[in-house]
Amino acid sequence: MGILDIIKGRRSVRDFKDKDIPEEAIDALIDAIRWAPSAGNLQSRKFYFIFNKDIKKGLAEAALNQSFIAKAPLTVVACADSSIVFRYGGRGINLYSIQDVSASIENMLLTAYELGLGSVWVGAFMEDEVKEVLKLPGNLRPVAIIPIGYPARIPMPPSRMSKDEAVEFVR
Repeated sequence: MGILDIIKGRRSVRDFKDKDIPEEAIDALIDAIRWAPSAGNLQSRKFYFIFNKDIKKGLAEAALNQSFIAKAPLTVVACADSSIVFRYGGRGINLYSIQDVSASIENMLLTAYELGLGSVWVGAFMEDEVKEVLKLPGNLRPVAIIPIGYPARIPMPPSRMSKDEAVEFVR
């Protein structure tokens, strides 16, 4: 499968089978995170791989009661680490760290799809509640919650904007 096939084939999956994810797949997801591009190679990100049912339930509640988060075999919380980007000031904290985490998330989502796993990028959550559930230190800011598992159902692809809407050529 080529990279464009993977990009076009990936879907936001919210319905998972009750099936464990093998360690080799977990390792591949971690590699995908680690090898993402990073502003200034700061790698200002931290990821929590959560298997504990009680913690996943707490995360689902913090995410406006999106129950599928608790039902996924693996739930990942992606955090920006402000302590690493301090030398870039506000731009590092407010932009570079978010870019680092986002690039890692996309790598992980595409790798999950290549491995036959489903996932979804969840941004709707109460940040302070997620921090409390995970007992995060002050330098970590949760950016996304990503449930991952074998899909029980794969949704149809959503429509996309046209090329003309998406891109402006400046020559």
